[in-house]
Amino acid sequence: MAGGILDIDLSALARNWRALAKASGSAEAGAVVKADAYGLGMDRVAPVLAAAGARRFFVAIAEEGRRLRSVLGPGPEIAVFSGHMAGDSDAIRDAALIPMLNSPEQLRRHREALPGAPYGVQLDTGMSRLGVAPADWPEMRKAAETAVLVMSHLACSDEPDNPRNAEQLKQFRQMTDGLDVPKSFSATGGILLGADYHFDVTRPGIGLYGGAPYADAEPVVTLSLPLIQTRELAPGDWVGYGASFVADRPTRIATVSGGYADGLLRAMTGRGVLWHGDTPCPLAGRVSMDLMGVDVTDVPEPPEHLEILGRRQGVDMLADAAGTIGYEILTSLGPRYARRYHGG
Repeated sequence: MAGGILDIDLSALARNWRALAKASGSAEAGAVVKADAYGLGMDRVAPVLAAAGARRFFVAIAEEGRRLRSVLGPGPEIAVFSGHMAGDSDAIRDAALIPMLNSPEQLRRHREALPGAPYGVQLDTGMSRLGVAPADWPEMRKAAETAVLVMSHLACSDEPDNPRNAEQLKQFRQMTDGLDVPKSFSATGGILLGADYHFDVTRPGIGLYGGAPYADAEPVVTLSLPLIQTRELAPGDWVGYGASFVADRPTRIATVSGGYADGLLRAMTGRGVLWHGDTPCPLAGRVSMDLMGVDVTDVPEPPEHLEILGRRQGVDMLADAAGTIGYEILTSLGPRYARRYHGG
């Protein structure tokens, strides 16, 4: 096997969903599977979540929703965060999708193209990204009375003490006061903020896949990379582009198959670590497109593989080394890995 091996534990994914559903209290827990289920494969992930009990799914764009419908079949509700964009009408109709309308313009498009078709409404409660702005809310409120869901999105839910959480909650309550339709305000972080943020439907996403801010999440992904060759360096020998690593002792360097073309970000250079069991093996030199140099001096015998995601280093630890977030790590994992699914 020339490339890395990406193991995906579907049973852990299902347990994470059940735990977040329980944490949602009386609210119904859906599941966010946008970006090909955060890079792990919608075709394999979504049926497991449906079997665990999820009946509402959320995607980013209508074409994702069309694909998800082909995976799940009729029954589960599939909501589209981007709403009803130009050119979406066929996908929304054919796949029975629920566009979360973001503006009066989208409302008009939806009603003209698909009269009588169901829809949801998304509100902007301060994030200034998607959703109906407060200034447009009077025009949209009557339409919201027949929506299947009204939702908004928290900007700072991964920071429990951030005052903007309470500000957005207040704005959401003000905009939806007296509106007798199901409401949704919380993704993973919002679920963890407590019952005041749950309303009728929650939307767990990153926590399903083992990411922060859900500290109790079970790891879902393990990524092992094969060694291509090793070599012995004397003090003063250097590694890789730019000679950014210079050996200061007799050093064994492994050349590992994997690089930024596989979603292992170049920004890890000088900070990233791989693992052989409990032994850390730091990166040596720059991450290049397909290869990385790794210092395996402290490993008695060069192994066949080193682990970059797994028990000793989850997606958020790896993200910290790259100066990013776990979302980017998961959704960047490339197509060259051999994917092995188990459990479910």
